[in-house]
Amino acid sequence: MQQSLFGENKRTSTEIEAPKINFSGLNPPQMEAVTTTDGPVLVIAGAGSGKTRTLVYRVAYLIEQGVQPERILLLTFTRKASQEMLHRASLLLDASCSRVTGGTFHAVASTLLRRYGFHLGYTPQFTILDRSDSEGIVNLLKSSLDGKDSDRKFPSRKVIINILSQMVNKRQSLHDVVSQRYAHLVDFIGDLEQINQDYAKFKLEHNLMDYDDLLVNLQRILSIPEVGREIADRYSYVMVDEYQDTNPVQAEIIRLIAAPHQNVMVVGDDSQSIYSFRGADFRNIMEFPILYPTAKLIRLEENYRSTQPILTMTNAIIEQAAEKYTKKLFTSIEGGTKPLVYSARNDSDQAAYVAGTIGALIRSGTASDEIAVLFRSGFHSYKLELELANRQLSFEKRGGLKLTESAHIKDVISLLRVIFNPQDNLAWNRILLFIDKVGPKTAQTILGAIKASDDPIALLAAYPAGKTWKAGLQNLASTLQIIRDQTSPVRQFEAAMDYYQEIFERLYHDDYPTRARDLEQLQEIVAGYTSLDDFIHDTALDPPEAGIGNQADGAAGQGKLILSTVHSAKGLEWEHVFVINLAEGKFPSSMAQSRDEIEEERRLLYVAATRAKKNLYLVYPREIAQAGRMGEPAMISRFLEEIPPGLTVAANKKAESGVSSFSHQTVERRKELFSKDDLTGSQVRHPFFGEGRVMKMAGPRTVQVFFARHGQKTINLDYVKMEIVGQ
Repeated sequence: MQQSLFGENKRTSTEIEAPKINFSGLNPPQMEAVTTTDGPVLVIAGAGSGKTRTLVYRVAYLIEQGVQPERILLLTFTRKASQEMLHRASLLLDASCSRVTGGTFHAVASTLLRRYGFHLGYTPQFTILDRSDSEGIVNLLKSSLDGKDSDRKFPSRKVIINILSQMVNKRQSLHDVVSQRYAHLVDFIGDLEQINQDYAKFKLEHNLMDYDDLLVNLQRILSIPEVGREIADRYSYVMVDEYQDTNPVQAEIIRLIAAPHQNVMVVGDDSQSIYSFRGADFRNIMEFPILYPTAKLIRLEENYRSTQPILTMTNAIIEQAAEKYTKKLFTSIEGGTKPLVYSARNDSDQAAYVAGTIGALIRSGTASDEIAVLFRSGFHSYKLELELANRQLSFEKRGGLKLTESAHIKDVISLLRVIFNPQDNLAWNRILLFIDKVGPKTAQTILGAIKASDDPIALLAAYPAGKTWKAGLQNLASTLQIIRDQTSPVRQFEAAMDYYQEIFERLYHDDYPTRARDLEQLQEIVAGYTSLDDFIHDTALDPPEAGIGNQADGAAGQGKLILSTVHSAKGLEWEHVFVINLAEGKFPSSMAQSRDEIEEERRLLYVAATRAKKNLYLVYPREIAQAGRMGEPAMISRFLEEIPPGLTVAANKKAESGVSSFSHQTVERRKELFSKDDLTGSQVRHPFFGEGRVMKMAGPRTVQVFFARHGQKTINLDYVKMEIVGQ
């Protein structure tokens, strides 16, 4: 927040000077957005099209035209963004720009609620709770529920806060949130409802608000007619950055403030709406013209980041979107090469190609921090991390933990480490603590005996354990013997998981379904090894001077190659970008089943591809090892298949202009096969469920398929990709 909300509001005529702003840096659409000051305006700003510059110039232009700085409201998603914009506006015009009310939704809400919160029972001195404060209160309330404090399976305070927050940000009921994302906690809905009510009561009684309350309570006071009018009169010009990332509550706040005058300009890109898991609603930007029928639509399509071949391909990706604001990105940057598509044999070949190409780029003089590898999910980079470590290439990972940093991954690897090295005290200590009634002291006593033994597993089987934990110790001993007797790493992993599964669900009872995906990925990695020794050796290696993962500050990654989820890469750019695992079930994710989910996956790839300035590499494996079997065929991502011929070139064979590493005819053939009215009896292959048989047509473009490993599933052919492998 930059200044007092309710200071002097008039500007004298002597303050209005001759024009100072030099508009030569703006292109025509940007100039139109800057100078269209009255009425609703929707600016669709394509990737790299200078949206920040547009907002900066518009702030300065409004003030130059005589608008009081205090009457302008600039809403952003980070404090840094608003500060930078107002600073740049001041350089364009003068220091009066600093008097604009600029900040995040939460910061503006805090200021307004300190003035008007009394309408809701709050004093101006209310305290804002951070995440740890909220979790502490929930923990206190949880312990007050009869018997729940000692119930080890009751959801943790962290998960409870996540659930309550999603209720607010997605405007969903508790039942909907739990049933859709936390189905394993459905038995606790009654208790969670009680905690929700008690939490709200506690906050009001103690003059407290959490971050979600700031938005909800701002919406509530804006809905009070006299308060809403006063605030709307105060802010006669409203501007919003990254509008595609707003949730329903934020969109309603904007509507209420702008209702009397409708002088609201929102800037965003529907093609970069990728945060639905945080509550962002794609409908907000798509329905802006419905909410404001007189809205002017301005498209910013000139890109200042990427070469034209990259933009031509990314245009083709988003052209297939079911719903969009049509735009064609173009650039005046000359030259450039077409994106390269590498068809990897398997995960190992993919990792070797990416690491090898990165090494060559660095040796040729490219700075490490001008290279990024992007992926759909945090665990998709595990194999690559091992390969980079072996090649002594330092990296920073953003958006997800490194392979060996997750507690549940460490648990399973510890079971394998004691087979590889029977004197690995750290691993022994970790797995001994799995046993109920065994604490640190008892574990240390057992460790002393293990150290003196030539055969620790036999020692465990004969160890004089206490009555309460004897069965647990013997179970561990027999499990380790089974693991040791297996002849391949993947069989050893499966034996370890047979033992660990129950422990896993007990230790991580409130979020084990999410963590389970990491273990599935680990199994795929293990399946690529023929020796347990090699696997343990690779997982133990860390890159020299490895940076802290999940670091948002760009400075932390200076001089280092970046590995990042696409979500964590939005807004950033690099000279060379690799996008990996572009196979069905990976990208798009196997979790994406509905039309809306698939469409967001498409937008994710668009965001990933538009991070590249000079070179873009698209990589997919033709085979994926999973579930302990030999490698299974992987289907190329539908988003790559849909790219017209000639926009990419093959990287792993002699590149020929207009030839891709996949067949466009394959796409048409699949569409033809699935256009049949009745597919009953057809053998199909699903990217996640494997092979199955169509049992019947369940409706228009919908089939019921029986999969041998997953049972019967209902599949919509328009949004879930399958292959017909037999009639």
